[in-house]
Amino acid sequence: MKWKCVAALILSWTCVSLGHTALAQTGDVAVVVNPENPASNLTIPELRKLFAGEKRSWAGGLSVKLIVRGPGTHEREVLLKLLGVSESEYKQYWASRVMRGEAQSEPLVLPSLGMQREAMGLFDGGITLVAAENVKPGMKVVKVNGRMPGEAGYPLH
Repeated sequence: MKWKCVAALILSWTCVSLGHTALAQTGDVAVVVNPENPASNLTIPELRKLFAGEKRSWAGGLSVKLIVRGPGTHEREVLLKLLGVSESEYKQYWASRVMRGEAQSEPLVLPSLGMQREAMGLFDGGITLVAAENVKPGMKVVKVNGRMPGEAGYPLH
């Protein structure tokens, strides 16, 4: 009987460990652009420039429209990590860019995935971050450093 309990504990621990590994892989955050955008691969430095508002247009002249999730979401945490700033630094950064005339407006902050999807269809130059498990058909995911979410070495999670 004692061995059965030990075996059950080991099996349970193995299942829990495997579950955590799967969750870590699904913690990837995809970079999504408007389906008409020709971009197919972006590097981390390019993403930093885009999400910092330093790069204002795509190849071909299309204006970049930043669409971000609100504070407290996984996507927002990944964005802050990408930029290397805290939430308060991020807000202050954008407020000062607008005040100095370096940006017309702050990024569009949307509270839900549905609103994100709708906005991506409305803004030709739109770019956003979406939890990989929430990517739906019709959303265009671009590679980051040559890798798609879920692939080994994917950098955004």
